[in-house]
Amino acid sequence: MRFGNFLFPDSRDPARDGIVIDETLREAQLSDRLGVDAIWLAEHHFDGICAYVDPVGFAAALATATRHSTIGFAVIQTSLHHPIRLAEQLALIDNLSNGRLVVGLGRGTAYNIYDYQGYGIDYREAQDRLDEAEAIIVKAWTGDAFVHEGRFWQLKVPMLRPLPYTKPHPPIIRGASGEHSLIELARQGRPFLMNVQSLDVTRHRVARYVEAMRQAGHDDVAIGRALEESWVWRNVYVAETDTEAERVGVPYFNEMTRLRAEMRDRIFAETGERIDVPQSEMPEARARAGGAQGLLRGSPATVAEAMDGIAKLGIGGVIASFRLGTMPHELATASLQLFMDSVAPQLRA
Repeated sequence: MRFGNFLFPDSRDPARDGIVIDETLREAQLSDRLGVDAIWLAEHHFDGICAYVDPVGFAAALATATRHSTIGFAVIQTSLHHPIRLAEQLALIDNLSNGRLVVGLGRGTAYNIYDYQGYGIDYREAQDRLDEAEAIIVKAWTGDAFVHEGRFWQLKVPMLRPLPYTKPHPPIIRGASGEHSLIELARQGRPFLMNVQSLDVTRHRVARYVEAMRQAGHDDVAIGRALEESWVWRNVYVAETDTEAERVGVPYFNEMTRLRAEMRDRIFAETGERIDVPQSEMPEARARAGGAQGLLRGSPATVAEAMDGIAKLGIGGVIASFRLGTMPHELATASLQLFMDSVAPQLRA
């Protein structure tokens, strides 16, 4: 099993954004030294829940600040980007990192309407923009001149420069926030990035995914390969004892889920506008409902046991968020260090 560190740093005070960004860069460098397989980046705007905001720009910094870890996106909010600009940026990062890039694409947030409002994009167009943009990006990476006449973009593109370091291009993986999108990826035989769920829900969705792949004609080898290339997300806090993990980790986790809903609720109160998502599907509700699976916390032995449940599903990697909301940098890196020293070796064995 592979392990990733999901850098999702919360900054409540705009005056501290630069400090938090610097701490996040140092956390990435520590992850690289500790042997973390992948460093994952998010994209959220205007609310401080992801201090560096722009994962593409931050990935370029990581490409030169790290040496070993893969750099992945979980995910780029593709509907907010021009596809040719994004193709160029990602190709550059792939060259800077000598091929250490995994391109995680998603339609954009399913929850925060202000992300779309700030960019002047209709959130109802997000999925179609994602599909069209991905096709353009892949075409651009082939190195041939092409003309594209689509719904959102009309392009006459000469040869893209630079072309990606990875041939034919970096791996592309899609986010799957719900069961419908997961099943569609299964039909296409594509791996997935799954957000925070309980182990029971993860087990159910993996079973549905495997069933849908088989129904679409994919054999066991293809199914195993797709699962091995897939990742699931968990919030993690490791301490020397279960009691210490409960005492320290749970308050930060609870505060994080509350703060992540505040901005969305404030915008709705002010404007009456929000994305219509059932409350049970909101990320905070899922995280809370998951209990120990919403926050995997405990001693190294306890966390290793919980991770083993995911490994037995055949999923190739876990994206772990160690810095929970406003948790201080020092607490998060201590948890990361203990995880890589005492948890990861048990599961990699």
